[in-house]
Amino acid sequence: MKVAVLSFAHERAATYARLLRDMPGVEVVIADPDGSPDDPARGQAVARRLGAAYAGGWDEVFAPGLQAVVVTSEIARRRELAERAAQVGAQVLCEPPLAATEADAQAMAGACADAGVRLTAASPVCFSPAFTAVREAIAAGDVIGRLTTIHGACNNPGRARPGSPPATGEAAADGALDANAAFLLDMVDAVLGGEPAEQVYAQSNGVLGAEPGVASAALVTVRYPSGVVAAIDCSWSPSASRPAAGGPTMTFIGERASAEFNSCPRLLGGFDSATAGERWEPGGADLYSVMLNEFIAAVGNGHEVGPDGAAGVRALRVIQAARKSARTSRPVDI
Repeated sequence: MKVAVLSFAHERAATYARLLRDMPGVEVVIADPDGSPDDPARGQAVARRLGAAYAGGWDEVFAPGLQAVVVTSEIARRRELAERAAQVGAQVLCEPPLAATEADAQAMAGACADAGVRLTAASPVCFSPAFTAVREAIAAGDVIGRLTTIHGACNNPGRARPGSPPATGEAAADGALDANAAFLLDMVDAVLGGEPAEQVYAQSNGVLGAEPGVASAALVTVRYPSGVVAAIDCSWSPSASRPAAGGPTMTFIGERASAEFNSCPRLLGGFDSATAGERWEPGGADLYSVMLNEFIAAVGNGHEVGPDGAAGVRALRVIQAARKSARTSRPVDI
């Protein structure tokens, strides 16, 4: 199976390429023809290091035989690449948020649907067997009773304080909202069965950021027609040395009880003398590996796994409302 990683604008592109290379029966192709002015050969360097094929142009990538793509480009380019993949019948796994605007995300989902391929949002936790067990138990209603409130947090590192190494790709767009919110919103969407949001209120600031106007902290409250209220913290972590601390974590509160989910439970902690700071190791499986294995298996057997294009559109709709709410300090109806 030929699978292409499209662009290295996102910091996880190299991870996807490495995981795909190690999968039996997968021929990975790396494509980054536009490169970056600061590092035009970034994709070629990764291809050489992994011993993977490199495509020097987009036309070369979208040739007959391509069966799936992982879109890790700049947000503004994702629609174009997803549509080209759909035209050649390739299944699409796309980093969230799907696009810069809701119209672009709708167009991506429509193009994939028209071509008979699936647009899947790359939200690793939604592929986790542990999260599936929690979601199914909540849906059954016999564990916590009727769901009333959801509290979630995803605090992956972003652009840290001045003097720290900047993050690449997503963190530079709209800060914490674009970097972290979609992962939490996809989880909420899965638990609520695709129920569309009704109202959004958000507050943000740039205290942890190095760039004016880029939100490094964001708290978003979302109300749903069923009465469920979700409050999510998608702020950047102040420490880039503990990526596992980013979660996501989520607490589901019901009428009778509550359930807590942690995608990266703490397995081992201690003090690291080399860095003079705390060190801890997460437990559980590598969720990016789980997600890619599920996605590739679904490409082969025609099954559908993970959040689809419609879920990605719903998440983007909330993110856009949160941006507006943060600017106006008022709730935004959807």
